[in-house]
Formats: sequence, C-alpha cells, structure tokens
Amino acid sequence: MNIEEIKELIRLADETGVAELEVQRGDNRVRIQRAAVRQEVFLPPAAAPLAAPSPAAAPAATENLYTIKSPIVGTFYESASPDAAAFIKPGDTVTAKTTVCIIESMKLMNEIEAEVSGVVVAKLVENGKPVEYGEALFTIRPN
Repeated sequence: MNIEEIKELIRLADETGVAELEVQRGDNRVRIQRAAVRQEVFLPPAAAPLAAPSPAAAPAATENLYTIKSPIVGTFYESASPDAAAFIKPGDTVTAKTTVCIIESMKLMNEIEAEVSGVVVAKLVENGKPVEYGEALFTIRPN
C-alpha cells in the first residue's frame, strides 16, 4: 500500500463519517480511526401525559413493515446515473430480487436488493448522502 492509497482511505473516512476503518492487503494493514466528538444534549424533563394515548393513535406500531438496511458503509444512490429514474419510489411494488439502490463504497458500486416482496412505504435516505452499516434505507409492507 502506498501513501496515495492511504490518503484516499483517509479522505473516504472523512467524507462518509466512518469512525474507524481497517484495510488489509497481503501483509500490509492500515487502521484509520477518527477522533470521537462527544456531544451532550440536555433535555428538560418531559411532562407526564394527561391521558393515555388511544390505541387508534398508533397504527404504525401494529403495521408489519420490513426495513431494508445498508449492508455496508458508503454513499447512497437512488438511480444508476444522475439522469436516470430512481430504481424505486414509495408506492412501487417490488420483489425479493428488485434492485432498490446502489451503495458506493471505495469506488465500487454495490446494488442493494429488496430481499422481500411488497409495496414500498418510504425512502429514508436522501440521494447522494453517506450511509452507515445497518442504517435504514427503505420500509416495505410485505405481501
């Protein structure tokens, strides 16, 4: 691994917001760890509710939605190219093998598939934004 490759890894870690990155090629191994920024948030104590929420007020909790999560760290793209239509949008019907987006990681384009059949309820990430491992990308109402 040369210095230019290491600089590229550092740039990638900064752009994606990854806290830690480790790459090994043969006997060479590089570990990049960003300094953690500690942020404390103080919230006033919440007031007690006057009445218990009605069961009709929480229908989303009873819905059986499937969440498609990012399997890798990278950049989220909703289409194959900037001028192409999005792979899917809310309201579309998908199958288990439907490509829903692309996650670019280290200059590799990784197609992400739906894994379940159903109707797309929501897109949870903005096009071109970095995503973390396990971050929710879409919700689907399975058939």
